[in-house]
Amino acid sequence: MRRIVLKGRKVVGGCAEGEALVTQETISGWGGIDPMTGVVVDLRHELAGKCIAGKVLVYRGAKGSSGWSAFFHEARLNGVAPLAMVFNETTTKIALGAVVTRVPAITDLDQDPTRIIETGDWVKVDGDAGMVEVTKK
Repeated sequence: MRRIVLKGRKVVGGCAEGEALVTQETISGWGGIDPMTGVVVDLRHELAGKCIAGKVLVYRGAKGSSGWSAFFHEARLNGVAPLAMVFNETTTKIALGAVVTRVPAITDLDQDPTRIIETGDWVKVDGDAGMVEVTKK
């Protein structure tokens, strides 16, 4: 098995690991995900029909209004939030979304995680250390 370690900056601490769900695109909360099921409902999104629940969500960033975080918060309350978040573009809405989702979250990595990590890879996110360990599928 090939392992890759990425270093970044902590947004939310804690540790989680699981299967990666990766997109090169930004994700909208409002109109982008169904907070009752965790399914991406934006039909124009490359992850349309895929479920974020129980996955390590690797994505470029957030798009849409400041209500973005409310949908991820509701997904957490419904038990369908991602296990962890790894993202490139930090904004106040994505930082707040990570905090209210209460999952380990890392940004500003030394390599583009959307180019290194592939859907299906096993990913360990150590938010306390600012490290992402990837085991290639």
